[in-house]
Amino acid sequence: MNDAQRYIVAGAKPWNRKVFDEVISRYPGQWRFICESNELTDELIEEVSPRYIFFLHWSWIVPAKLTDNYECVCFHMTDVPYGRGGSPLQNLIVRGHRTTKLTALRMSQKLDAGPVYLKEELSLEGNAEEIYVRASELSAEMIQRIVSEQIEPQHQAGDPVIFKRRGPSDSRIPGLANVNAVYDFIRMLDAESYPRAFLEYGGFRFEFSRAASYSDRIVADVTITPASPTER
Repeated sequence: MNDAQRYIVAGAKPWNRKVFDEVISRYPGQWRFICESNELTDELIEEVSPRYIFFLHWSWIVPAKLTDNYECVCFHMTDVPYGRGGSPLQNLIVRGHRTTKLTALRMSQKLDAGPVYLKEELSLEGNAEEIYVRASELSAEMIQRIVSEQIEPQHQAGDPVIFKRRGPSDSRIPGLANVNAVYDFIRMLDAESYPRAFLEYGGFRFEFSRAASYSDRIVADVTITPASPTER
């Protein structure tokens, strides 16, 4: 039997798989990657018997039998306890933040409330996908530190600020104060599989991506489709 430590990395986005293949899988130990909730089975956990389970970007509830019995580590894009909850990137940008902390914390059944291993500075410049890629690469570095240094997580301190998860309808561009605010709104939603910023007019839906900001204007790609009856 190989005595090397064993680990599982879970990530639902293509940039998670890329950083696993190119960086994380080369760390000492035995590493397994999963990208779907149905892969996180009792059989896999029993087979691997992981020292840690790392969640890079995960959209499913992790059951208590895992968080209670294994060291499950997630990466949250706020300086917790500020910004616990859903859609952290979008909630930060609409509040005017240009930087944040990427926090590695131990998962519990209370959302984003577990003790913290470490925090690292993360820029919020660029479009959403660029930021997610940056966060994934930074998560890989933090995983290496957690594994090699065996960092003990510390309880969060301070009063929590809770973010509300955004839904697809929240991608409708609201009335905004200036061109820069419109640019931020478009870029914060510009990532694969995310609902793009949109407007509706004359029975059509206009979705915006790949925005570039200039002093007095925005240049962006626009996709035009018929608006669905429920959106009119």
